[in-house]
Amino acid sequence: MEPSHNLSVAFESAMKIILQRDSTAAREGMIFEGDRNEIDQYLQAVDEIRHSMELMSTSEDRSKANSVIQIAVARLGDEFLNILTYSTNPRIVETMNSVGHLRLCVQEYRKVRKALMELHIRCLDIEDLRADNVWKLETEALVAKIKRWIRVAKVCARVIFPNEQQLYAQIFHGLGIDIQDAYFMETIKDAAIQLLNFAEAMCTCRRSPERLFSILELHQTMSDLLPDMEVLFQSKVLEAIRIQGAEIVIRLSAATEEILSKFERAVVDELSRCPVPGGSIPSLTTYVMKYIIRISVYKPTLVELLESKPSMNLIYFKDLMIPDLKFMELGDQTPFGLLLIRIIVILQYKLGIKSKEYKDAGLAHLFMLNNVHYIIQRIEGCPKLKNTIGRDYLKQLTGIFVRAVLSYQRSTWQSVFHCLRIYSIHCSSTDLTRRTAVELRERLKTFNALFKKIHQTQAAWSVPNMQLRAELRVIIMQKLIPCYRGFIRRFEQHIPIKYVKYTAEELETAVLDFFEGIA
Repeated sequence: MEPSHNLSVAFESAMKIILQRDSTAAREGMIFEGDRNEIDQYLQAVDEIRHSMELMSTSEDRSKANSVIQIAVARLGDEFLNILTYSTNPRIVETMNSVGHLRLCVQEYRKVRKALMELHIRCLDIEDLRADNVWKLETEALVAKIKRWIRVAKVCARVIFPNEQQLYAQIFHGLGIDIQDAYFMETIKDAAIQLLNFAEAMCTCRRSPERLFSILELHQTMSDLLPDMEVLFQSKVLEAIRIQGAEIVIRLSAATEEILSKFERAVVDELSRCPVPGGSIPSLTTYVMKYIIRISVYKPTLVELLESKPSMNLIYFKDLMIPDLKFMELGDQTPFGLLLIRIIVILQYKLGIKSKEYKDAGLAHLFMLNNVHYIIQRIEGCPKLKNTIGRDYLKQLTGIFVRAVLSYQRSTWQSVFHCLRIYSIHCSSTDLTRRTAVELRERLKTFNALFKKIHQTQAAWSVPNMQLRAELRVIIMQKLIPCYRGFIRRFEQHIPIKYVKYTAEELETAVLDFFEGIA
């Protein structure tokens, strides 16, 4: 009788604790807001009732005990919801498991954590990163979306999702539940799929050259996050997300290859026929150089792509007179370096075509030297681009520039210097034949006319770079002024003053008007 009496006392005491906590007044505050002793007391009461049920002999007693257990389970379920919402260190699951209600914990976990994940999604504004928006976005708006997508994706893949997985493992560890099962999948899948769908939509959007950099940003981020996804989604249930991430990287690579090919062809097919006034730098040159400077920023990503995709290494336009870079003497150039060099070679090819639009050969050469100088300056001004292209090709470009300067000099000044030749006229200070005197006058008249025309023409020509403009003027004066002075000094006694239209100083002043672009 004694054991039965002790059992009854313990049971009644435990039941009283549970029923008190389930009163209306108790519902205003949660059990676990109290001190640790109260928490332990409640959990011990649940254990006591469960233990008492095993020793009860009547169905009436067992039914009564079971009713109290159900009340406790409901209360613990509420507590579990509260803790899942506001805490990451619950102390309840083992008790729920011991009374056969682990599934209730799992269901409540899924409901609460899924709701919290949806709250995260709303706070991060992932909803705004919808895949159906990508096609409609202008470039500037798309760039802003990509930047935000990158931030959100990194936060989700490296903070929110891993923390969720860690919490899941912490709560259900050792209870025979796979921490990578479908419940975890249901918690994070909406956010994960929405993020991946946006990235996948970028693979199918309009592949225009200006979108290359958004594609590369996505590719770089997805590649960086793949190791995190391998760890996070390693289970069979989650492999679909992992596989989708890997496939997106492959498709972004294909999009990059297609865009680069389209860009090269767009340079070749550029249709503007009207020559740039004054032989200056066309928008094509500035655009292409700006483009490849931006490309050079993505060197790590493109180096990886070029090594994995040999088809991207060299594209030879057989229908054009563009040299095959495989046969160019460029030393130990990397595939990425060859890609950038090939684009510049295509640009040079196009510039060569444009130079033929000028009727004046001197202006055509000035156009080329302007543009090649600009290309060199942009390469020199970008260490990443300069390092990628290398010294060998930069040396080739410098040679092209020097030849363009020499070609300009020959086409413009050869006839001028021909007028000032001294060695072809034989006379002494006292001996001058009539024929020689006529030749001197004709030469000086021709020189005056030529220089006047050159001055009027080339003052309207343009050399935008101030340093280059000054250097070209110096090159002209270094040869022109000594020749002119020598000619005048040699024959000044035999040339009537009316034929001497310029002094050497006046020629220098006139040359300073060259290349200002003033019509």
